[in-house]
Amino acid sequence: MARIAYIRVSTEDQNTARQRELFKNLKIDKYYEEKVSGKNIKDRPELIKMMDYVREGDVVIVESISRFGRSLQDLLTLIEQLNQKGVQFKSLKEGDIDTTTPTGKLIFSIFSSLAEFERETIKQRQAEGIAVAKAQGKYKGRAKISYDYNDFVSLYNRWQDGEIQKKYMCKKLNMSLPTLNRRIAEYRKKKTN
Repeated sequence: MARIAYIRVSTEDQNTARQRELFKNLKIDKYYEEKVSGKNIKDRPELIKMMDYVREGDVVIVESISRFGRSLQDLLTLIEQLNQKGVQFKSLKEGDIDTTTPTGKLIFSIFSSLAEFERETIKQRQAEGIAVAKAQGKYKGRAKISYDYNDFVSLYNRWQDGEIQKKYMCKKLNMSLPTLNRRIAEYRKKKTN
């Protein structure tokens, strides 16, 4: 029986030290740690590795349910997969929840719903705050990443010809893949007009 800790923070600039400290005295056998949004299971490589690794009798321990998943559906899917493998789930923040019993499943569902509600409430408040700031002329949004247009066109043409990949373009232009995809869409739209 292995005790496995899953640690997650939402962004690269956040620190996992606080969560690691909570696991210090729990005799953890293996850690899975990542810095990525919990919004989407398929975009969380360490979670996927952990789910493949766990075996019957293992215990997966998290700091809180919100670190394991953000939506109720994702949480229920993950817990069902653990249950099918005979793996126990524990959350330190919400107390010991035994997801192998009907009562434990009910409590887990309630806490999961509350975590999802909290996330949606935060997003709503943020959107309302941005709307107010925009109305007052205080919110301009994030500044656009500057890049050399000629370099972009040259790299775009090389990418179209199959010489390079988008990852290389991102590195050369110093931008993320989503930003690059937006710039490509803008460029294509501009070319067709």
